Amino acid sequence: MSSITFPLNDIERRARNHAILCTTGFLILLPVGVLVARYTRTYTRRWWTAHWIIQFLISGPVIFAGWALGYKTTGQLQLGQFQDHHEKIGLSLLLLYLAQIVLGAIVHFFKFPSTFQVRAPHNYIHILLGLAIIALAQYQVHYGLFIEWPTATGGLHQVPSSAKNAWLALLVLVENDRYFVASTDNATFTTRVVIATV
Repeated sequence: MSSITFPLNDIERRARNHAILCTTGFLILLPVGVLVARYTRTYTRRWWTAHWIIQFLISGPVIFAGWALGYKTTGQLQLGQFQDHHEKIGLSLLLLYLAQIVLGAIVHFFKFPSTFQVRAPHNYIHILLGLAIIALAQYQVHYGLFIEWPTATGGLHQVPSSAKNAWLALLVLVENDRYFVASTDNATFTTRVVIATV
């Protein structure tokens, strides 16, 4: 076995940067915004500003830059736009993200009359759509790491195991809520990590 390594070519660098930006946007920044909304609303009514800034002003440029790099990479590969599974899901994620931003603005700025004893239905739709986006993004990143990278780039360089481990860590931390238990006591907030045996 040789110890000679070749640097990533231009397409691989662009694909790597696309993956880093989209993973950061969808699987780190968006979940942080969700957690900010989920936990700060228990002790302040000013939670929305932080939620909006994280979900739109910070996550948005990262997500759009990552998506644009993916689009350009597909163009460089001359495979045709939106021809394969990864590209179609990527477009779907971008459109769902935009719909979620619009729905979030509607939820915040347009209130139903007090006919509902609990939150209005569009609040729940906003919550469920947000969770669906994060779940679909987890699948998309997995597909990109394990299937799209070797297929689209020719497999000259393997995806580092550190990237696969990072994806798995994000899956455990963000998606599996049985690992996090939050307890609130008026103005105090405590999070403790519960180590679950699987």
